[in-house]
Amino acid sequence: MSGRNVVFIFIALSLLLIVSKSLYVIKETERGVLLRFGEVVNPNIEPGLHVKVPFVNNVRKFDGRVLTVDSTPERFFTQEKKALIVDSYAKFKVSDTEKFYTATNGEESRAMALLAQRINNGLRNQVAIRTIQEVVSGERDELMQTLTEEMTIVAQQELGVEVVDVRVKQIDLPPDVSESVYRRMNAEREKEAREHRSQGQELGEGIRAAADREVTVLEANAYRDSELIRGEGDATATATYAEAFTQDPEFYSFTRSLRAYQDAFRGNGDIMLLQPDSEFFRYLKDPKGGK
Repeated sequence: MSGRNVVFIFIALSLLLIVSKSLYVIKETERGVLLRFGEVVNPNIEPGLHVKVPFVNNVRKFDGRVLTVDSTPERFFTQEKKALIVDSYAKFKVSDTEKFYTATNGEESRAMALLAQRINNGLRNQVAIRTIQEVVSGERDELMQTLTEEMTIVAQQELGVEVVDVRVKQIDLPPDVSESVYRRMNAEREKEAREHRSQGQELGEGIRAAADREVTVLEANAYRDSELIRGEGDATATATYAEAFTQDPEFYSFTRSLRAYQDAFRGNGDIMLLQPDSEFFRYLKDPKGGK
């Protein structure tokens, strides 16, 4: 290979290197700043293909999408000086690339750490002016909205990012407090259960007593009614017998004597001592019952 070819290849490679170092692309999902010896000369590069001076200019690219910073759970104190463990996260995006670069050196991890610290400070202040009930349910949405607005102002001024949303994932009591709270809740539930049981037993006793009383009254009324009916039946039967027997008194005496004979001679070993002329043998001596 001749020296001319070598020089030509060297020049071509040099030009290719210069062109590759001169061109850069900013995607739609990215934000970028153009630096000249470390100084920001273009804080907001538009998406597309751009040209820079090699070895003089430098480009720093950042993710322009909404990012998530997950804060570590922190212990906060409420208005009643009760401790809570609050676990939160936030959504943010880069809004001022120049301030973001100067505040964090373009490092997302550093930006997340600084933002998480500020969010925890804001949560601590918001929780400190509210009760447990308000933090957990009563004013939770208002707390998040207020914190988001405050963090947006602070983050834009200090870090060049916009806080889109701040949310609380979980609120717990500290382990040393949870055990005593659970014991107290258990004791309260047991007390309430005992009260319900005693009320149920009292109500049950009342129902059973009322049922027993009603059964006694029903049985008494039924016995009274049965006795009345039986008495009315006996009276009717007696009246019927009396009416029938008055029609033929002799026949009544005859049938009564036959029943007496049947009852008297029912057993095999019975012995009766009677006078031969006793009234008992009236119809045995004379079927007509003559005396």
